[in-house]
Amino acid sequence: MQNVAVIGSGFSSLAAAAYLADSGYEVVVYEKNASIGGRARQLKKEGFTFDMGPTWYWMPDVFERFFNDLGEKVEDYYQLEKLSPGYQVYFGENDSVLIGDEPEKIYAEFERIEAGSSEKLRKFLKEAEYNYEVAIKDLVYRPGLSPLELVTPQTVTKVGQFFTTIKKTVEARFKDDRLRQLVMFPVLFLGAKPSDTPAFYSFMNYADYVLGTWYPKGGMFSVVTGMQKLLINLGVKFELNAGVEKINVVDGKVTGLRVNGKDLEYSLVLSGADYHHTESLLEESYRVYSSKFWKKRTFAPSALLFYVGFGKKLDGVEHHTLFFDESFEQHAKAIYDDKVWPEKPLFYASFPSRTEAETAPEGCETGIFLIPLASGLEDTEEVRQQYFRIIMDRFEHLTGLSVKDSILFHESYCVNDFVSDYNAYGGNAYGLANTLLQTGFLRPRIKSRKVKGLYFTGQLTVPGPGVPPSLISGKIVSDLLKKENPIKESYERTI
Repeated sequence: MQNVAVIGSGFSSLAAAAYLADSGYEVVVYEKNASIGGRARQLKKEGFTFDMGPTWYWMPDVFERFFNDLGEKVEDYYQLEKLSPGYQVYFGENDSVLIGDEPEKIYAEFERIEAGSSEKLRKFLKEAEYNYEVAIKDLVYRPGLSPLELVTPQTVTKVGQFFTTIKKTVEARFKDDRLRQLVMFPVLFLGAKPSDTPAFYSFMNYADYVLGTWYPKGGMFSVVTGMQKLLINLGVKFELNAGVEKINVVDGKVTGLRVNGKDLEYSLVLSGADYHHTESLLEESYRVYSSKFWKKRTFAPSALLFYVGFGKKLDGVEHHTLFFDESFEQHAKAIYDDKVWPEKPLFYASFPSRTEAETAPEGCETGIFLIPLASGLEDTEEVRQQYFRIIMDRFEHLTGLSVKDSILFHESYCVNDFVSDYNAYGGNAYGLANTLLQTGFLRPRIKSRKVKGLYFTGQLTVPGPGVPPSLISGKIVSDLLKKENPIKESYERTI
């Protein structure tokens, strides 16, 4: 039986481990932290429950495909609820938009703001649906080893969409700036500015407006624990508080790992940890990507997060709420161009207790706030608290709610924590942005060119940032590993 060591326990690592174990490989997952999940860990404090990382559940079909591939069903591991509305966006005081749980509601909201825009949105979503079918059913499941992977009969007819941007496409169709921001919002999950994101990625709008926004009971961490249960059933073993200190290589071939000072033998290693960090575990001669390479990459943002316990119910806010009352362009410029703290930040808030009361004590509300930031910023407690005051003032002003006096506690999480907990390059939160020059084969490879038996997965490689792409990344790399390192003896999983 082939033994595989998996570094890290984020979504991509868990997915890869599941596919490998299902095919008969003996898999051990090594996680440096005390709990699994990578960025999708959970914080519990004083009766409040917080998802520390991802809070959005989009593309339910990708999750279904993962479980179905393994002969399982999502509903046997966690329960889903479709949010209605999906989310709310504030553009100013007494100026907000609700994104409903079905397209007809969204068309009506667009028409309310700009006459004729609903028909334009219908046509846009029809194109986005085609792109979704091409991308999610085919392209994103390719390993990024050749530029020819992007050339299909379907993409050839859409080649122009790779050389224009979401921003240009949206601005040509919608005149009201609020609608433009609404349509450009979903591509932010790809980690790049709409002005740098190919128009083909409009498939994110189909995921948003048509497939909808969902909530797994117990939060996103319930997806992690559901996957863990499945992996344990498949025979995967987990080692926690297990920091990998070195990847051992002899004559260009993996021989094992050094974990907490102990050398362990493995002929196959798959890392879902930060790509740059993983290569730092190798002797320099075995590293493929230089420091210069990483400095030239366009990283998706980092984030300043606050986990807030409110001592009262916040009636009038939705589960997911976005605050776009300041300049989108200026905030993006601060992140990608100037790489400074934004003067007037946009921010996002999630209140899971609006949907699931059990995530907060009775009569209380659980709040998660996020400000996107440039990676590599100087991160101090003083700056964190300054921004907490800024967004609490704005939150009260825009919603008309008085909340500051009801704050029981707040915890923060920022650049330094992403570095400390996840070895994230520059403290990035979402990996590499999906720009044209960082798409497919132009991203870091899932297989080392210098070390035989070393593979990579996660949001720094194909297909890119986000939870669904991470699940896909796990499948992509496991397929390649199995193809190149087949199990010699026959194996049939006992069900």
